Amino acid sequence: MLLRYRIAGLYSCVSFIDFGHVEPDCRQTGSPVIFSFYYQRFYGSFHVSICNLCDILSKIIEKDLMNSINCKGKLLSLDEPVVMGIINATPDSFYEGHLKMPINELLNLAGKMIADGAAILDIGGLSTRPGSQPVSIQEETDRVLPVIESILVAYPDIILSIDTYNGTVAKAAVLQGAAIINDISGGNLDVDMIDTAAVLGVPYICMHMLGTPATMQQEAVYENVAKEVLDFFINKIDACNRAGIKDIIIDPGFGFAKTIEHNFQLLKQLAVLKITGKPILAGLSRKSSIYKTLGITAAEALNGTTVLNTMALMNGASILRVHDVKEAVEAVKLFKAYKKAP
Repeated sequence: MLLRYRIAGLYSCVSFIDFGHVEPDCRQTGSPVIFSFYYQRFYGSFHVSICNLCDILSKIIEKDLMNSINCKGKLLSLDEPVVMGIINATPDSFYEGHLKMPINELLNLAGKMIADGAAILDIGGLSTRPGSQPVSIQEETDRVLPVIESILVAYPDIILSIDTYNGTVAKAAVLQGAAIINDISGGNLDVDMIDTAAVLGVPYICMHMLGTPATMQQEAVYENVAKEVLDFFINKIDACNRAGIKDIIIDPGFGFAKTIEHNFQLLKQLAVLKITGKPILAGLSRKSSIYKTLGITAAEALNGTTVLNTMALMNGASILRVHDVKEAVEAVKLFKAYKKAP
């Protein structure tokens, strides 16, 4: 018997899911199976395979699904978009506005972001700008732990994420009080990262990137960037599910192994990623796609950031990762008013 279901809420980017070759006992027991999605937006038809049909599909089509993540006992609702503020505990960020801040200044910055409406603060001790080189695990750990401790002493209710692709750093940060792991490599730069996140029991932000920060721009070759990023997430979500991670957030990785053209294609087709049923994080803040397109500097890219953040919200982003919280929160408020309009 041929069964067809249309997934609601995915605009015109999704056509049908075909269950024609799924065995009846698989439908009933939730056994891992293979099926295909067919898409017809911007780039014609293609198909991708996904395992664990019943587990993934139920999260997409259940209308009463609670859209929240459990951050070490603090439930963060993503029914409406939220803002993540960037705290760089590193001397070599691409954005000079956050360079070489001592802890007291980072603490002041955290306080301002919280006052401006940030739901999450993302703490990073390693620059991942194009061409950047890694530092030792010890140095990265030494950069982030005092910042995490200081912020949580002053603002114990704020949710902190640790921006790292190293499982050892992630574990130390979570034990210090961080409640989310934000991994730009999706587990590719540390084979133990996904298992570490599962054991720690915290939400995991899985970002798409090819290569390393030092080599990623040489890897920016795609036949269809949206399709290939979606394929990446389908495989990574399956790996995260098998490891036991409960809350998964996906980040398409704007600026990571992508040209300016790729970034705009991916932003335009961002709604395609909603097929995964996972919250989408958009990290567009002051990136080169903005300032190079406009012929300005990163320091002048706030207005462009707000424009692209708004586009991301329109296309399904649940979290905006930004340097400038106030402006992003205002974009979210205006987006919510727009959605509520009759």
